[in-house]
Amino acid sequence: MINKLVENIKKTKAPIVVGLDPMLAYVPERVQKKAFQEYGETLEGAAEAIWQFNKAIVDQTYDLIPAVKPQIAMYEQFGIPGLAAFKKTVDYCKEKGLVVIGDIKRGDIGSTSAAYAVGHLGRVQVGSRSYAPFDEDFATVNPYLGSDGVNPFLKICGEEKKGIFVLVKTSNPSSGEFQDQLIDGKPLYELVGEKVAAWGEELMGEEYSYVGAVVGATYPEMGKILRKIMPKAYILVPGYGAQGGKGKDLAHFFNEDGLGAIVNSSRGIIAAYKQEQYAKYGEEAFAKASRAAVEDMIADIRGAVKLG
Repeated sequence: MINKLVENIKKTKAPIVVGLDPMLAYVPERVQKKAFQEYGETLEGAAEAIWQFNKAIVDQTYDLIPAVKPQIAMYEQFGIPGLAAFKKTVDYCKEKGLVVIGDIKRGDIGSTSAAYAVGHLGRVQVGSRSYAPFDEDFATVNPYLGSDGVNPFLKICGEEKKGIFVLVKTSNPSSGEFQDQLIDGKPLYELVGEKVAAWGEELMGEEYSYVGAVVGATYPEMGKILRKIMPKAYILVPGYGAQGGKGKDLAHFFNEDGLGAIVNSSRGIIAAYKQEQYAKYGEEAFAKASRAAVEDMIADIRGAVKLG
């Protein structure tokens, strides 16, 4: 699947991923009202509203972007109906030719980790049949329980030709409380980066590994170091836009060929109509505002990164 991601990025010349992280507060009133008329002010109604919101944004942006990244917590908060909306979103995006990165941040051990890997990237056996439950193309994985938590995902990646993005240096302000701690003179995130590179050597696509890394845009100097440590790992870069990252901060995350990284923006795109810059679109044209925000993000990154 890493080959498809690279192919999509080359085709669109847009190394960006749209984070489909829908809070109900982002969904325009008319979309909510229509869903509530059909399902009531229920979890089912909320799930329908976020599904329709997602669909409208995908319809307006899929031709510009290579990938999407739905954050599963934003769906889980609405219970089983929310998870059904997550699955509908995954399937619809794949129908549109987009690569889907399931932002699930799972990290456990043994059979529990194996069950997460099967549920999101693999196939589960039910009697004589097997099923792909959520069927994302990539998943985000928390490695801080060690290899026991990552190995089941690596096994599934090898079997299904799918991928993972391992949390290495995250974009949140307090990430340094643990990730920056020195061990034998090296910060912990560098040691994790070295492990990501080693895992990836066993699972190579044509140009890059199935094993990628998450490194926040808010830490560009650390990104420069980690790019050298993980030359064949694709880097998923959160923290652009709403969290403060700008195009000029991102050059170090990419290789000289303009590949090697993909930059995420979530509320900066899906809630663009709420921003002063895109207010002219209004709630009625919220998805067109999202398209305009995608176009501006692409221009910003192209201005900072030499794309092949």
